Amino acid sequence: MAAKATSIDIAYRAGVSQSTVSRALRNSPLVNEATRLKIQAIAKELNYKVDKNASNLRTQNSHTLALLICEDPTNDDSMINPFFLSMLGSITRATAQQGYDLLVSFQQLSSDWHADYEDSNKADGIILLGYGDYVDYAHKLERLAEQNTHFVIWGAQGSDDSVLSVGCDNYQGGVIATAHLLECGYKDIAFLGDSSSHSPEFRDRYLGHSDELRKGGLTADANKQFDAISTEDSGYQAANALLDSGENFDAIFAASDLIAIGAMLALSERGIRVPEDVGVIGYDDIPVASYASPALTTVKQNTKLAGEKIVESLLKAIRGQEVEPQLIPTSIVVRQSCRAETVVSAD
Repeated sequence: MAAKATSIDIAYRAGVSQSTVSRALRNSPLVNEATRLKIQAIAKELNYKVDKNASNLRTQNSHTLALLICEDPTNDDSMINPFFLSMLGSITRATAQQGYDLLVSFQQLSSDWHADYEDSNKADGIILLGYGDYVDYAHKLERLAEQNTHFVIWGAQGSDDSVLSVGCDNYQGGVIATAHLLECGYKDIAFLGDSSSHSPEFRDRYLGHSDELRKGGLTADANKQFDAISTEDSGYQAANALLDSGENFDAIFAASDLIAIGAMLALSERGIRVPEDVGVIGYDDIPVASYASPALTTVKQNTKLAGEKIVESLLKAIRGQEVEPQLIPTSIVVRQSCRAETVVSAD
């Protein structure tokens, strides 16, 4: 008697992963049509039968979405990046508007949260906020995809088309931040934030910054890029490293508002005035940005729209509808941390 065909057999014949086979057999829009038809034809040829009991476990609906927030280093006990607090509010509202409940869970990056939802039916899908080092985080996303878990991440679009993402257009944000500094008369701009693949959102902001400088006939100087994670302390340390380096600069583009606020403290301690001596621009428009001294000019991410698109995208994936990664445009909020002689419009 011939052995019963498995999804591994189909994957071998089709030259794809087992997770791709599973997605194709349930008509997931994350698998292109040609690959899906090829896999389904091989399954028919091998007389492959889907385990209905296992399938039913995966298709039971709890009418609940899970929001997993990874802990961030912070200056208080919250362990939550302030930017994600506004995201939490918008996702909660958007979920309620769709008639779903929201399960919120805080996770440590080192934990095995990616394995907790495989067959638990705790939620119909997962929303992921915050990931620290993306290189370390990526394998957890691969595990979720292999488990055929419906999930969406807030952040930069990666190279894996099985990962559904919604994020702001970080490249565009880098462009408009740098354009504003240039139009305010600053010409020698330092960048505080990681520009490597470990931080793809910061990297895209840096790429937009570099290209806008090039467009203006200037060059991004690698000696004026200092790594920083999104905390005030990291911004403070990075700004001090910039000051100690002896490099000339007249402005700082910080990859987040928290970095910018820490940088302004370091400048103040050295007797450097903002914006008269050095202009500073941040990114995120967290609430404290408007209360900094001086109030921080920043790139705004539309968290209300982000929450709506995240929930909408996840529900489409759960229903098997066509869904694509989405980029949300940014805008600039002009305050007092940059010279105001020739400011650009906030439109």
